[in-house]
Amino acid sequence: MDNLVESLPFSELQGISVGNAQDNDAQTGVTVFFFPKASMASAVVLGGGPASREVPLLDPQRNTQPLNALVFSGGSAYGLAASDGVVNSLEEHGYGYNTGYGLLPIVCQSCIFDLSYGKSNIRPDREMGYKACQNAIASNSPLSGNVGAGTGATVGKPGGMATAQKSGIGYAAARLGQLEVGVAVVVNALGDIFQDGVKIAGMTTIDRKGFVSAEQAVLKNQYSDLIAGNTTIAAVFTNAHLSVADLQKVANMASTGMARSIRPVFTMADGDTVYAISLSGGMILSDVNTVGVLASLVMEKAIADAILASKIADEEYLHNI
Repeated sequence: MDNLVESLPFSELQGISVGNAQDNDAQTGVTVFFFPKASMASAVVLGGGPASREVPLLDPQRNTQPLNALVFSGGSAYGLAASDGVVNSLEEHGYGYNTGYGLLPIVCQSCIFDLSYGKSNIRPDREMGYKACQNAIASNSPLSGNVGAGTGATVGKPGGMATAQKSGIGYAAARLGQLEVGVAVVVNALGDIFQDGVKIAGMTTIDRKGFVSAEQAVLKNQYSDLIAGNTTIAAVFTNAHLSVADLQKVANMASTGMARSIRPVFTMADGDTVYAISLSGGMILSDVNTVGVLASLVMEKAIADAILASKIADEEYLHNI
């Protein structure tokens, strides 16, 4: 990234293991971030239409418990069923909060709307969530592109799906001294995607041979009801020891990387959500501002990775809408 910050393979982050499951015919899937040692987390919801599970638990004013797993999925609100399978898998392996009457796995989830791509009547369910969690427990597979929760992700949708493009899930990580920060993001945005100020995906012309500005399309048409079918969900993972309140601030700061890369972003037609997790309780002492700034920069890299790893031919894309 520069002479201070060193790029780091996401797979080298300690305290997290990633598993995926998807239906390649229906074009939807699940990604599970499993924490062998339960990890503190917080989150911010920035879009107007989130589909989520247990996110209020991560508010600093709540009795926040460490997470055993974080789930990203397709299927919109239907996809929340995937967490049932994740909870079952975690319980079978002995993970969860001890209530005195049994283990209660602590699991949060956010979903993207991918029903407009692939088959809308097939969504992530208990079985797919269980499989993704089993895979996460067995091995670490942070795969970018059209996999897991990114299987049905698309971007650039003010003009509808015919002028949108394929996206997916992306990863990036960096090290600053002993501080490590990684980001995973499923990019399923209403807006266009930029890398270093250059548009790399988004709304196209009708013939799909050029680009149209999603921002200008919104301003020109003054949509009162933008196409529902969006939501970018991201998670920041760090080895820094941070409080729940500090983690919430990191999530807020990381969202500025989304704002630089996605235009427009945080609309009422998006359910954009950012999580921040202190892996294994965090071992490194670091300033919350440093973690937040680094997370913002890594967010941009992960968003670009989601796009670049997900490109498909127009024929295949159009076949799935």
